Amino acid sequence: MFMGAMVLKRNLVAMIGALCACSLFSTTAHAQNDNDTRALLRDVYRELVEIDTTAEHGDTARAAQAVAARLKNAGFADADVQVFVTAPHRGNVVARLHGNGERKPILLMAHLDVVEAKREDWSTDPFKLVEKDGYFYGRGTGDDKFMAAAFVANMIRYSREKYVPDRDVILLLETDEEISDKHGLGVTWMLKNQRALIDAEFALNEGGSIGMKGGAPIWNAIQTSEKTYQSFWLEVHNAGGHSALPSKDNAIYRLAQGLTRLAQYDFPVVLNDTTRIYFERMSRMEEGPMSADMKAMTLPTPPADAVARLSSHPTYNSQLRTTCVATRLEGGHADNALPQVAKALVNCRILPGESVEEVQKTLIKVLGDDQIAVTPAGSDTASPPSPLNEELLGAIEQLTRKYWPGIPVLPLMSAGATDGRFLRNAGIPTYGHSGLANDIFDVRAHGKDERVPVKSFYEGDEYLYELVKHLAGGSSQ
Repeated sequence: MFMGAMVLKRNLVAMIGALCACSLFSTTAHAQNDNDTRALLRDVYRELVEIDTTAEHGDTARAAQAVAARLKNAGFADADVQVFVTAPHRGNVVARLHGNGERKPILLMAHLDVVEAKREDWSTDPFKLVEKDGYFYGRGTGDDKFMAAAFVANMIRYSREKYVPDRDVILLLETDEEISDKHGLGVTWMLKNQRALIDAEFALNEGGSIGMKGGAPIWNAIQTSEKTYQSFWLEVHNAGGHSALPSKDNAIYRLAQGLTRLAQYDFPVVLNDTTRIYFERMSRMEEGPMSADMKAMTLPTPPADAVARLSSHPTYNSQLRTTCVATRLEGGHADNALPQVAKALVNCRILPGESVEEVQKTLIKVLGDDQIAVTPAGSDTASPPSPLNEELLGAIEQLTRKYWPGIPVLPLMSAGATDGRFLRNAGIPTYGHSGLANDIFDVRAHGKDERVPVKSFYEGDEYLYELVKHLAGGSSQ
């Protein structure tokens, strides 16, 4: 009896030891995989940030070729990774992870180009990835090389896992988003010349993120629509004359009076499905009068006093209406001469469904002076809102509960502009959604010392990795 117990005890100890060793091995292997994944992601990120891709002196073709080399080295076939150099130093790259073809593809899109950044303005070199104080610093760290790096690293992960989705997953990294693709070398070139390569049921793009306040996440935004970017020149001409003989008819005064009338004018409130849901869900996050005012925006005719209070906040005002604001001023030609010309540039962000021509007519009426000519400064592309996709919303809500429990998913209309508008007009519904968390009062995109939190960077990547798998279905072999 005693010997049997001893044998049993030895066997039990051996089994426990084996289980512990197995568990330790599993934990160690998992940690190693996490480390390898993070190292890959950071390396892709560093490479992209440190390639200057500004319109002024950068090279997006070089960045596209660097991405293509990484994907091919990771096992993607040459036929599934293509670089299109559309002009000197301008390029796009497309890669495809093949699925079983049960469903139409999904498109993952990010832009490679960034706005200008001068070393003398920054506390770090804008074209070096610098990690300090819990942040990654560098031009494009948030706009938009986080998404580019995450999509590239995750495509490599999917390939290594031998993941076969139910639909093809297509990656498009494109050029010239920051200059509205005005030369037709980026996404518009792809739609015109290689539509079949990027055709998809819908696309994920920049434009929505995790809003944080006081270090805590407060919402997960999904951008479903965008305003139209349109500027107008306001111009007054006058005969001028000697400044020693002034008259009441002064080009600068006429322009200034018109601008004063414009400053006092608010375009009418026009809400759509996205902005109604935005205010309804925001009302749950606020308290007191602010919550009540936001809730009132869901009424067929919102009360004027609630509209006025919300309009005093630029962020909320941008969701309520078209906006037009003076951003540049020019006038006169000499210190001792009456001005012969006075000009101002007014930048408008126009709601979906409103036309440039309608806004121009409103400006003429509000300025109230037929000597102030109103002329469009170039033209942009308007686009319809993308319909709220229940499958996408469901996946986002499920993963939001996992990564940031308790915060709402917030449909959003962007006051800015992305290349998603070109896809929408081409019949590809596009949703701005990044999974990147940052403070809503510390937005540095396009500005000095652009940065993203290191924790948010890795967390956002893992979120996107899971989201695409949710949406693409399938399994690893």
